[in-house]
Amino acid sequence: MNYFVYILKCINGCFYTGYTNDLAKRYAQHLAGDSAKYTRSFKPTEIAQAWHIGSSKSLAMQVEAYIKGLTRIQKAKLIQQPGDLGELFELAKVF
Repeated sequence: MNYFVYILKCINGCFYTGYTNDLAKRYAQHLAGDSAKYTRSFKPTEIAQAWHIGSSKSLAMQVEAYIKGLTRIQKAKLIQQPGDLGELFELAKVF
């Protein structure tokens, strides 16, 4: 199983970060309001960035936690420079 970590841009201008093993399905759930409480209230407008993590769920969770700890400005920079995260965690590729 492959995992992805993703950042969504929401209608209120904020970012939502999560991880999944099926990015398209999870994004559809966010759009439909069938997932996270936050995105039920503030619908996503786009997938701002996503990273392919590989088969490690624990690494996906670590990367997600790292991103959630960043400020909005740091997240925006990470979206613009997605390779920075790959270097930090030695990820295979940006999705």
